[in-house]
Amino acid sequence: MTVFTIGYEGLDIDAFMSLLAEHGIDTIVDVRELPLSRKPGFSKKSLANLLNFSSREYVHMVDLGCPKLVRDRYREDGNWKRYTEGFLKHLKTQDDAIAELSALAASANCALLCFEADSNFCHRSMVANAVKDYCGARVTHIKASAKKASPVASLQLAFA
Repeated sequence: MTVFTIGYEGLDIDAFMSLLAEHGIDTIVDVRELPLSRKPGFSKKSLANLLNFSSREYVHMVDLGCPKLVRDRYREDGNWKRYTEGFLKHLKTQDDAIAELSALAASANCALLCFEADSNFCHRSMVANAVKDYCGARVTHIKASAKKASPVASLQLAFA
């Protein structure tokens, strides 16, 4: 069993959908506390519609999002170590959510979604590691390739 992660920073919706197809992802688990985005197609409702249209599932796990207090402190001080400590403290209180995510990862080819392109500086890597610790899943971070995505997703976005 593998749990994937993906960040959409620097991607348009076409490239994002192409990466999902390339890795056989059938379920996106959104681990943003507030699943809103200024990037077209990446807010909760439009993303869920697009994924459903393409026979994929969208799951929002708000409990695995980074708490506002931790995010705000990081915006103020840029201290990644403090951010990590704050998020891991929160994550230790989320046993039920980790168990639920682990069960989902066992039954579907899922990817944890957040914004940051670099998984090393995103809480989704900590969530993925918690799943790994819980059930032994492998963790794979999906990274964008240099190839161009097909225009099919743009057409699908029109139906979102």
